[in-house]
Amino acid sequence: MVSEVPAAASPSRGGRRATLLIAGAAVCGVLAGTITGYAVQYHREPTPLPPLAQQKMASPKPQAMSDASTRRSINANRWHKADEELAKKLLDVPGGAQTEFSGDAPVDLFAAMYYEDTSDGLGSLISDRVQSIASARWSESDRNFVEINLLQFHDRDGAEGFQTGVEHYMPTKEYAGNAGKEVPGVPEDFGHLWVDSKAHQEPGYHPLRGARAVVRRGDIVMSVEYMNNRGEIDENALVELVKRQMERL
Repeated sequence: MVSEVPAAASPSRGGRRATLLIAGAAVCGVLAGTITGYAVQYHREPTPLPPLAQQKMASPKPQAMSDASTRRSINANRWHKADEELAKKLLDVPGGAQTEFSGDAPVDLFAAMYYEDTSDGLGSLISDRVQSIASARWSESDRNFVEINLLQFHDRDGAEGFQTGVEHYMPTKEYAGNAGKEVPGVPEDFGHLWVDSKAHQEPGYHPLRGARAVVRRGDIVMSVEYMNNRGEIDENALVELVKRQMERL
């Protein structure tokens, strides 16, 4: 005799109703929480978003010229903070020398003093992507005149371009008039030194003779010029200046 196997249990109508009531309560709870959150947020002051960029950059204001003002304070917005670091690398003016200038040099003013053709010179510096320039000039015993220029570029290619340009025109008759020589302790590709083949003399003036060394280190080019208004050049003095300036870099 085979006993009957009870049929599989199925949910009753009452069970389904309880399940629907629980689910409905859960939905109502979520909706109530969401509505409450919106209601609270609605009464709050909106939180301002942070600015995407600073609308006003803090910068010094130019000052009127007076006994207390300087070239930097008059032209406050023509300098970059990195310029200060480059100027600090300049060789100190020796004691007893007459200082003409020492500090940062705006690119346009440097071009006006350095190049015969200011426009072409400025265009060349911009093309090489010069970043900042620092200069120092002094005289010793009214006979020797020294000028040091440090030019920092955005990359080494710019520095190399400036150095190559100098090496191209220095051997010509209008300048040194010779191929020059290596700077002691500097690889040939990174520096050169020239002493004028002859003094430049005009009626009524002392004979003027110059020497120059150009050395590149990284993205900085240093140019050291040494001139004497008696037609005599101490090459060792120039080499010593170059050596000391290289140590500062």
